Amino acid sequence: MRLFGDPATSAALPTAAERVRSILAAAHSMTVITDGLRSEVRHLDGGDPMGRLHLHPAEPGGHAEHRPAIRLEFTDVAPTPVRDRVRARVTVLGRLLTPYSDLSAESGAESTCMELERAELQTAEGIAYIGLEELEEAGPDPLAAYEAGMLTHLLDDHHDLVTLLLRLVQPQPTAAVVRALPLAMDRYGITLRLEERRGHRDVRLPFPSPLDDVEQSGAQIQALFSAARRRSHRNTLPA
Repeated sequence: MRLFGDPATSAALPTAAERVRSILAAAHSMTVITDGLRSEVRHLDGGDPMGRLHLHPAEPGGHAEHRPAIRLEFTDVAPTPVRDRVRARVTVLGRLLTPYSDLSAESGAESTCMELERAELQTAEGIAYIGLEELEEAGPDPLAAYEAGMLTHLLDDHHDLVTLLLRLVQPQPTAAVVRALPLAMDRYGITLRLEERRGHRDVRLPFPSPLDDVEQSGAQIQALFSAARRRSHRNTLPA
């Protein structure tokens, strides 16, 4: 199972399957393409759509041509106003085993059965292909449903703490960095986006240990702040 990021630090990053499950769990809308029609499904209940999609393995040599193809598209957008806000795109490909039902919470429709061909995760690192077994074994990140609120709260109410975290960045940011914003948070750590006048780069600050549930997030985040305060040097980001 492929991990994202540098091999030396990949153990502190979600797997591709975990990332997909997390994006689905936090999704509030998706695009559905089937029978030549494209529709936008909004007002998802915030629960993992996989709970309302019954996914089945593709059967080799089956009568696939008699089953309508279906494509589900999800876009993972950063909740903070960073440059290039799209963090990832997820596509779920397969064929319908039952007639398609609108999966929005307001529809009250029954679940849809789908023969899964593959799921695709597209990020800045490239495209990963995930099968049904990997999706079933993975689970959404414990922070997935809370991440947006946590990041916007950190930025809006405690921006000084975002600046404080820069003390943990190695090598230290230079004067070329004009803005630092929280980009992502998962059970393994926080990612900051350092924006320069031209371009940007992302830096990963790992938690002391991975989280098992959201209740542990406060202590782990405070541990990062404490570590940053212990650094004697000051960051060079302009005020």
